[in-house]
Amino acid sequence: MTQPVRRFGTTGCRASGIARPEPSTHPSRMTVSYENSKAVFDGIKAAGIRSVSALPETWLGLLLQRAEDDPEVDLIQVAKEEEAVGIAAGAYFAGEPHILLMQNHGFFGAMNGIISLAQLYSVPLCMLIAVRGHWGEPYPWHTRGGIVTEGLLQALNIPYHHARDPALVAKEIAEAYTLSQSSLSPVALLLTRDLMEV
Repeated sequence: MTQPVRRFGTTGCRASGIARPEPSTHPSRMTVSYENSKAVFDGIKAAGIRSVSALPETWLGLLLQRAEDDPEVDLIQVAKEEEAVGIAAGAYFAGEPHILLMQNHGFFGAMNGIISLAQLYSVPLCMLIAVRGHWGEPYPWHTRGGIVTEGLLQALNIPYHHARDPALVAKEIAEAYTLSQSSLSPVALLLTRDLMEV
């Protein structure tokens, strides 16, 4: 008789009969910060950005809800992150300030568009990236992406900065957007666990 697969639990999971223990700090629930999500959204608006493309992700959920509810902001939800690169390019050529919201795994999926469109044709991209799999990550499926995120940004010569403090995030968003415009290239502001979780 085959053992049932246990995906979540305090004792671990079973895959092919091999027990894999969960981290001892594995939380029962992850809580996204309402106030800090508001600080990020307010920072986007304060930078004069009224157009956002995004694919829904846990840390970005409250932020996207604010964008959807705000009549001054156009939220364009995409099926995959590479589409957002094309939308951002169109917004740039139309003279509309635009920002991309994605998870770091979505950044990996958008890489072809970033290289073949934005970098090749000097299109500025201001990317706010939820950096999962970094310090304190309890979920194994995020860790491989977290480990390679900064290395890939460095390999692509994309300037990046970690956003950790809600009191500074508006300034960091404005600075990231300004750098993307002046350098005519992609720039990444990494939204960390310190910022996005309670």
